[in-house]
Amino acid sequence: MDLRKNIIPGNVKKIHLIAICGTGMGALACMLKDLGFEVTGSDQKIYPPMSDFLSSRRIKVAEGFNEDNISYNPDLVVVGNAVTKQNPEVLKMQNMGLNFCSMPQAVNRFIADNKKKIVVAGTHGKTTTSSIISWILYKAGFDPSFIIGGILKNFSSNYRLGNGEFVVIEGDEYDTAFFDKGPKFLHYDPFMAVLTSVEFDHADIFKDISQVRHAFDSFMSNISDKGKLYVFDRDDNISDLIKGKKCIVEKYGKDSGSYWRLGSVSIEPPLTIFEVLKQGVTFGIFKTRLVGEHNLLNTLSAIAIADSLNIPAGIISDALETFKGIKRRQEVRGKKRNITVIDDFAHHPTAVRETIRAVKPFYPDGRLIAVFEPRTNSSMRKVFQNIYPLSFNEADLICIRKPPLLKKIPVDERFSSEKLVDDLNNSGKVAHYFPDTESIVDFLTKEARPGDVVLIMSNGGFDNIHDRMLKAL
Repeated sequence: MDLRKNIIPGNVKKIHLIAICGTGMGALACMLKDLGFEVTGSDQKIYPPMSDFLSSRRIKVAEGFNEDNISYNPDLVVVGNAVTKQNPEVLKMQNMGLNFCSMPQAVNRFIADNKKKIVVAGTHGKTTTSSIISWILYKAGFDPSFIIGGILKNFSSNYRLGNGEFVVIEGDEYDTAFFDKGPKFLHYDPFMAVLTSVEFDHADIFKDISQVRHAFDSFMSNISDKGKLYVFDRDDNISDLIKGKKCIVEKYGKDSGSYWRLGSVSIEPPLTIFEVLKQGVTFGIFKTRLVGEHNLLNTLSAIAIADSLNIPAGIISDALETFKGIKRRQEVRGKKRNITVIDDFAHHPTAVRETIRAVKPFYPDGRLIAVFEPRTNSSMRKVFQNIYPLSFNEADLICIRKPPLLKKIPVDERFSSEKLVDDLNNSGKVAHYFPDTESIVDFLTKEARPGDVVLIMSNGGFDNIHDRMLKAL
C-alpha cells in the first residue's frame, strides 16, 4: 500500500483533531485554520504554550476526550499518534462512519500537496537542521512552507504557510497512528532529504537497533532516483544503509572524501566561525550563534541543500548570521547573580554528551552544572543505563532527577537515577541524586556561584525549573 496516496475526500470544510496539543498536531491545526477550514480539537493535557497558541488562532479546544466533541459531524477527523483505538472519540468517529486520517496524511493533502518536499530525518538534529534550511530559503526569497517540531525564534512559530514551491518537513521515525504503526516519514515523497544520524531510540516502539535501521532503510528506499539525499559521513549505520539506494547520495561531515566538509573552526563568543569545503575547495567562511560541532554539522547539511538550489554563498552567510535558533535548544532562559540558566531538549545519551560539549567552551570562567531529567520512553528504561555515565564527562557538577513518570514503565525495565549517580561518582565525577524538582532548585540556589552555567536538559517542562531557578537566585 502506498501510504502517500490521497485518501481524504475533496469536500472537506470542518476538521476535528484528536490530541491537538502535540507540537505537530497543534501546528497542523493552525495551518488548517489559516487555510480557511473550520477547526476544532480535543486533548487531555491543555496548557501553555500550545493552549495559548491555539487560543490566539481562535481554535476551539475541548478539555478531555469525549464523544460529544465530534457530535457536530466534522467532515474529517485527524487522529494523533498517541491516541488509542479505545479512545471515546475514536469509537464515536467509527460508529458515525466519519472520514479520518493521520497527521502526516493531512499534511500531505492540505499542506504539502504539489510542493517539493525537503524532509529532514535522523535520530538527532532534525529540528535544528529543518529550521536552518527554512530560514535560508526564506532569506533567499523562496517563500517556503514548513512544519517543524520546535519554535523557530525568527518566526515565533513552528509552522509557516508560504506561496513558494518548497515545504520543509521534520521527518519523524515515530509511529503514525493506531491504525498505521509505520514511521511518519514514510508518508512523504522527498524532493531532497537529509539524514543526520541513525541510533537506537524510542524503546517503546523499537525493540532494537535492527528495527530502527529497518525504518530508516525504508525511508531512504522511498526516495526516487531523481531525489537527492545528504547523509552524515561518520555514522556506521548510515554507511551500511545507503548501499544500493536509487537516489543521488552526497556525504557531508568531516571525512576528506566527502562532498561537503567542515574545515577550520574558531570560537569567538557568542559566535562560532567555521570554514566549509565543497569537493575539497573552500566554499565559504560562515558565522553562527549556534554552539557545538553537532550544530555545525547540522548547518553544513543545510548549506548543501541551499547550494543545490543555487542560493549564493552570500545569502547563505547572511541567513546563518541572522538565525536566532530554536526555543529549548541551548536557549538561555536568564542570568541572575552572574549565573546563566540554559534550557535544552537533550535526552538521548548522545544528545546529552554533545550538548554539554557544545556549551562548555562558551562559559570558560565558571563550572558547567548539568541537570538532567530522564522522562522519555527510552531514557526511563534501562536500555541506556550503562551508556549515560559517559555522557557527562565534561560536566563539572551533575544533578540527576528521579524519572517523573516511572509508573508507566514495567518494574524490571526501569532506569535508575540512583545507579547513574553512583556510577558517575565512582568514575570521579561529582554527582547528586534528587527525588524531585524542588530539591534541585534548593540545592542549586545554595551551590551555584558567579560564572557558573546551569544546563538543564529534559524533553518536558521539568516543572518549570528554569523560571523557578531564576526566581530563587
